[in-house]
Amino acid sequence: MRTESPGTGAAEHRTTAPTAPTAPTVPTAASTPSAAPPVRRSAKTVRRYALLGALLVLAAGASLLAGRALSLGAVADVLTGGGDALARHVFFRLRLPRMLVALGAGACLGAAGLVLQSALRNPLAGPEVTGVTPGAVLGAVTATGLGLAGWQSPFAVVVAAYAGGCAGAGLLWLLSGRGGGDPAQTVVHGVLVSAVLGGLTAMVLLVAPGELGSVVQWLVGSTEGRVWEHWHLLWPWALPWFLGAWLMTGPLTLLRCGDELASAAGLSVARARTLALLCAVALTAGAVASVGALGFVGLLVPHLAVALFGADLRLALPGAALLGAVVVCGADAAAQGASRLLALAGDGADRITLPVGALTTCAGAVLLLVVVRRTAGRSF
Repeated sequence: MRTESPGTGAAEHRTTAPTAPTAPTVPTAASTPSAAPPVRRSAKTVRRYALLGALLVLAAGASLLAGRALSLGAVADVLTGGGDALARHVFFRLRLPRMLVALGAGACLGAAGLVLQSALRNPLAGPEVTGVTPGAVLGAVTATGLGLAGWQSPFAVVVAAYAGGCAGAGLLWLLSGRGGGDPAQTVVHGVLVSAVLGGLTAMVLLVAPGELGSVVQWLVGSTEGRVWEHWHLLWPWALPWFLGAWLMTGPLTLLRCGDELASAAGLSVARARTLALLCAVALTAGAVASVGALGFVGLLVPHLAVALFGADLRLALPGAALLGAVVVCGADAAAQGASRLLALAGDGADRITLPVGALTTCAGAVLLLVVVRRTAGRSF
């Protein structure tokens, strides 16, 4: 009589019959988990860029159609090849360069803000609160007051604004430490530096109010009176610096991950951060010299760009430039529309011109509160 050890029967029941070996399954594009997401992400990125392009066209069209000097019918006549000499002059000599300058300045500020936030690893860094914009304004105002620059010498205005922006950024760097410092501490120092530079600008304006009355627009930011000279000044300055910033997207991505990781990857952190800051200062100086200090554009546009295109700066940096162009051009169209409504009201309101910087500052202040609440207690 054969005896069985306990559990043998259960083991036999659990044993399955041998099967013939099956051929290995060849992974396909549909069955591979990692194949589909990049395709979907690429398609989503293309759709978002297409949406930004459509918004850019709408903002540019609104900026060309808005304003109180020409009616919609007069603009339509000019676009179809008609219209009188005055209408053609206003459209081609005033409205068209104003729209282009607004697009270019917005693109500069959006790209500069993203470069600053990546280089400093600070989501609240921006040209407005890091001393770059106030320094650029101080440089332009001081050079104009001393007779070294002016609208007759626009290139000298850019050089003066760039020097002032570098001085403001350098002062912040000295206060926060060459390594970038704690993000919260950097913001505090940036606010202090910006306040000091703004006070110095006010002192310069008080010393020579007659000579510097026309540069008050730099303190708020305005696209009023921009002509082809401003556009011919802006784009040759901004294009090479933007290309330089785009070539820095690889090192900037490493800097966003932390100095230790960037150093472990073989990156010279100090050199990369210095080059990135120079690009950001140059882009900001070009925008400030063209339209003045537009508040909160360079601070908040990068957050939207990263939310839309992710942390890959090769995609996010052009997206930030497009978003900045849409925001500033759209604000310019809204400012012109508001000025047109004021002109219809009469009683002296037709002489009031709403500056673009007032709209961007008011809207940016509200959005900044939202960003601070969402990023409080979180790392970059």
